[in-house]
Amino acid sequence: MKGTSDFVELLGPDLSMKIMMCLEDPSDLVRVSAVSIMWRQFVIANGLCRQLWHRMFPEVSNIDNIFEVKNMTEGVEFEPDDSTGGAHLERDHRVFAFLTRGLTSYMRNDCISDAICASSTDHYPRESIKNTLEPSDVVDDRPSYWSSKGSIDVAFPETLIYRLAARLCVISEIHVKPFQAYFQLGFPIYSSKAVRFLVGHPKVPLDVQDVEEFSDDKYVWTYTSPEFPMAQENFLQKFKLPKPVLCIGEILKVELLGRVQTQETDELYYICITHVEVVGRLVLPAFDIKIPELGKCLLEYHPEAAHSSSPAKSSQGDSSSPSQVLASIWS
Repeated sequence: MKGTSDFVELLGPDLSMKIMMCLEDPSDLVRVSAVSIMWRQFVIANGLCRQLWHRMFPEVSNIDNIFEVKNMTEGVEFEPDDSTGGAHLERDHRVFAFLTRGLTSYMRNDCISDAICASSTDHYPRESIKNTLEPSDVVDDRPSYWSSKGSIDVAFPETLIYRLAARLCVISEIHVKPFQAYFQLGFPIYSSKAVRFLVGHPKVPLDVQDVEEFSDDKYVWTYTSPEFPMAQENFLQKFKLPKPVLCIGEILKVELLGRVQTQETDELYYICITHVEVVGRLVLPAFDIKIPELGKCLLEYHPEAAHSSSPAKSSQGDSSSPSQVLASIWS
């Protein structure tokens, strides 16, 4: 090895950074930082893991501070962020490196865990949003779908709000199936003209608010998709997002924009949906989102869960338990 040189040292920091930022996956940077002490120091000092994460998922660009929290015998001790030294860079690297590891779960089509509420429902509970969790339009020999209330305005929108299966996940596609009323004359299909998707988090935890009543101002939306035209056809229509989106806070909003079909009995326009599903990857249980106050989210990291396949367990009475890393995410 005598006489060999490191390209980071030869090329200088600017060109070396451009080369390393050509990588597309943060996990590649984690492997790069394991090549040598010099490479690790370079990756950490320049915050490359964090930069690459921001490039992949702009939704995390508002991460403000990172704290290291240690479980003590009594309560939790917060250590201040050393913004003048290298400790905060080490913490940044650790958070985003483990977050990369936490995204290695497989793709799944069932990233929705529950249906929260709809902006309107025609015959509740028979035509509830809960029916859209079932892939079939017939359940127990009865039609299964959600229906809006009727409107004379073809531009009047409707909204469906769902809880995702994890408070932190990456979604790439959303599928929506309009309902075809096979029991009505002409078998009409009650699709919307277009659809749009938003992801975000509640302003206060869902378990302390009335989630049955629709109110858009209860949520903070961190991503809004483009509008997708919707076909007036009875099949599961697949809408691929321009790029994968990091959903922070477990909430998905489906906006159904415009109406195309009237009901013969009252000549009002309706929107009816059979099924909604989300394709994506859930982040492993080592990470969780907390909402301690209005407009603020905490990204919580549990190292004990990162090294086991089971969910994180509390470390009560263990003063030597691993640290937790929290990133303060401001909306």
